Amino acid sequence: MKKISIIVPCYNEQEAIPFFHEEISKVADSMKEKAEFELIFVNDGSKDETLKVLREYSKKDARTNYISFARNFGKEAAMLAGLKEATGDYVAIMDADLQDPPSLLPEMFDTLEAGEYDCVGTRRVTRKGEPKIRSWFAKLFYKIMNKISDTNLVDGARDFRLMTRQMVDAILEMSEYNRFSKGIFGFVGFNIKWLEYENIERVAGQTKWSFWKLFWYALDGFTAFSTMPLIISAIIGILFGVVAFILLVIGLVLTFTGSGTVWLYITALIFFVSAVQLVCFGIMGEYLAKAYLEVKHRPVYIVKERNEDFKKVNG
Repeated sequence: MKKISIIVPCYNEQEAIPFFHEEISKVADSMKEKAEFELIFVNDGSKDETLKVLREYSKKDARTNYISFARNFGKEAAMLAGLKEATGDYVAIMDADLQDPPSLLPEMFDTLEAGEYDCVGTRRVTRKGEPKIRSWFAKLFYKIMNKISDTNLVDGARDFRLMTRQMVDAILEMSEYNRFSKGIFGFVGFNIKWLEYENIERVAGQTKWSFWKLFWYALDGFTAFSTMPLIISAIIGILFGVVAFILLVIGLVLTFTGSGTVWLYITALIFFVSAVQLVCFGIMGEYLAKAYLEVKHRPVYIVKERNEDFKKVNG
């Protein structure tokens, strides 16, 4: 009998976990003739009662395991921790808010069992309920990313996917500190089948992804899987240097002919070019910062507690 590991990153999900556990348990029970399940919840330094809820479920359900971080390290770290802990023949990553429907797991499992695919991923075909400006920027991100990177990212793709052990092992070989899992999933390759479904609202709680968090996450993606921003910044610098030289010549000519306060415009131009330079330096600085963090070899996450530790102390 095959084993399926379900990885569930959690940050302040005390309200959603009971709903998720109920739904995933129904699916596990319906598939008990085909596969056994292990649930690996990763408490990413939650500030609510998430850890308390996970402790209770680990006592009641033998399938439920958890690890708890010493602080909030982010979803990328939580997914990596779950992948390292998973022992299943197949491994899935799911959100606790039920936006990743557990009802798709039987179809995903049967697809992998057929042997043609190494991964079954999910993608949303609609963004119903999401702010329009956020949806527009998300689509723009995928378009730009696929233009400037060799890694293929599918628009609307979720982290929710069921993978073979071989694919999971390949992902774990990607040991970088600055992780962008959507890019890593694409980089390792393998045969992927996509299941499409309409967007589902959270079952409980609030989203942890603000516009600015998504913006910085997108920036991580650009710098993690493409050096094109460095090339673009250099091209922009050259173009603005040429424009600045031409405008300077024009300004000097107008000044000598007494045609107005040209120096005011030249000053504005200097400020503008300086701003462009700062942007370019910022892009280069982002790459240097990532290199700096990589060479430190710091751990991606630190585990404070596991369900085994809790059971030893509390029986």
